Amino acid sequence: MAATEHPTQRPPLNRRLAVFGTTIFAEMSALATRTGAINLGQGFPDTDGPEEIREAAVRALRDGRGNQYPPGPGVPELRTAVAEHQQRWYGLGYDPDSEVLVTAGATEAIAASLLALLEPGDEVVALEPYYDSYAACIAMAGGTRVPVTLRPDAGSGTYHLDVDELRAAVTDRTRLILLNTPHNPTGTVLTRDELSAIAELACERDLLVVTDEVYEHLVFGAEHIPLAGFPGMRERTVTISSAGKTFSFTGWKVGWVTAPAPLVNAVRSAKQFLTYVSSGPFQYAIAEALRLPDSYFHALRTDLEAKRDLLADGLREAGFGVFRPAGTYFVTTDIRPLGEDDGFAFCRALPERCGVVAIPNAVFYDHRDQGAPFVRFAFCKGEQVLAEAVSRLKSLASQGRWS
Repeated sequence: MAATEHPTQRPPLNRRLAVFGTTIFAEMSALATRTGAINLGQGFPDTDGPEEIREAAVRALRDGRGNQYPPGPGVPELRTAVAEHQQRWYGLGYDPDSEVLVTAGATEAIAASLLALLEPGDEVVALEPYYDSYAACIAMAGGTRVPVTLRPDAGSGTYHLDVDELRAAVTDRTRLILLNTPHNPTGTVLTRDELSAIAELACERDLLVVTDEVYEHLVFGAEHIPLAGFPGMRERTVTISSAGKTFSFTGWKVGWVTAPAPLVNAVRSAKQFLTYVSSGPFQYAIAEALRLPDSYFHALRTDLEAKRDLLADGLREAGFGVFRPAGTYFVTTDIRPLGEDDGFAFCRALPERCGVVAIPNAVFYDHRDQGAPFVRFAFCKGEQVLAEAVSRLKSLASQGRWS
């Protein structure tokens, strides 16, 4: 056999993943690097988090804590801190020894949860637009994705969940609902009434719910309410969060799961064959971070709210339709007022046009046409960076449509 021949005609990548290709984040970040554009695509801060938490990681390294494999469920100090955090902020009690699991960021927590809880053919109801790893993880688990679309309301500048549409999406094959609030990319924070309806549906149809709550402390003029606190939901909810967004150390990849012991045991059974363990010294640092005073969390929220307003107001002045988010790092915009309707073409041309990178929302949809005219910008950057990006974006109004 010649060296260049392949032993089979089947492509190397399995068909469940082949449809996903390279993530849009990799594509747009590479475009930002090549053009020198301001990257408002990917959701990572351009400055580090609290100095005392960074020093806590250094101290753990020097003291030899976490330099070898940490315990599979996570170091006891962090598991205890996570349980304290859930009690402190939401009044939810979890046993740190049996109901908390530390993961390699929320992404691994989501993957492990879906791999553990799904059988091939199970249906997963997810709100679209959705974070792109959801689709890939459902596919890897052999599940079937059933999207329920959040609908934009240009009049109020917000997105809304149609609870009747959610209820209609549930069938006898539905195993779980995959929920994200505060919601990426729309910035929606589900209301108490919406969450109550979801809880009633889950109990009525005996569904599990996996909730991604990584933006729990990044809410503006709204209230984040964990679904696990609703009647009948604690025993059927896997709650996921992480340190990256709250403490601006996204590269540390420290996440966690809180759930009743049977669900944690199931997720841990899958997680142990993914990374097994990770982020040893950083786990000790995040244990300290979770115990920071309330003033830290309030200051973080105030800072990001100001940055949200700076970018949202600037985008509106630049001619975009703007959906002002109630949470997260992101502002979703409508490009149709600029004479455009193809978010992919718009984002791929934007770095050359005015030196800014954004993400087309259509990548977060099964129904691509629903997301076609919408584009997401991240505001978790320095104010000078955002001001410069706004200045550049304001040149669009005078450029006209391109083909």
